[in-house]
Amino acid sequence: MTTLSLIGFDADDTLWQNEAFFRLTQQRFETLLADFAEPDHLHERLLAAERRNIGAYGFGVKGFVLSMIETAIEVTEGRVPAAVIAELVAAGREMLAHPIELLPHARAAVERAAEAHRVVLITKGDLLDQERKLAQSGLGDLFHGVEIVSDKTPEVYARLFARHGVAPERAMMIGNSLKSDVLPVLATGGFGVHVPHTLTWALERADPPQGHARFFALPDLAGLSALLAQISP
Repeated sequence: MTTLSLIGFDADDTLWQNEAFFRLTQQRFETLLADFAEPDHLHERLLAAERRNIGAYGFGVKGFVLSMIETAIEVTEGRVPAAVIAELVAAGREMLAHPIELLPHARAAVERAAEAHRVVLITKGDLLDQERKLAQSGLGDLFHGVEIVSDKTPEVYARLFARHGVAPERAMMIGNSLKSDVLPVLATGGFGVHVPHTLTWALERADPPQGHARFFALPDLAGLSALLAQISP
């Protein structure tokens, strides 16, 4: 048995909807550029731009919009109408103002985890947007700490756990992304819990670890309390 001290929760697509809004905006992007390229080609070009730009723009809406604009310029060979650029900027503003939609069991899962553990929100992306979403979610007061990071790597998690005075072996991370929320935490010696979302960004996809004693998968957050009781009674 293990005594867990810190429970980390991812935010986007773990506690509230996120990727769905990106998909809707991408459909809008494809419609705007339908005269210049097929949807599949646009999708490939946009994904390549996002992958290329993460190091400069980071994760989040702003980098997504800049990548859409860059892709629009590329596929039109510089002939993209200014009205299309304006629509893409407007779409980004709409995403940044979209109301938060909590996922099922999100509040109850955080509340129950906080009864016996230190709970920390650990998310990556644009600082202002993540702060806005947390404030609108109504979950902010449930967390003992909030960490908004530029990326999620084993080194980042190790520093974060140390800052909270917890050994990785006594920490757990819960999230929808195997690549960002699970695998790097397992690499530190912590527990990783995968709670999949129906939509996953291509750059967040990864294969689950096989036979790892500290890896768990749940269909949704409703089963978290039972898992915590099993691991850390």
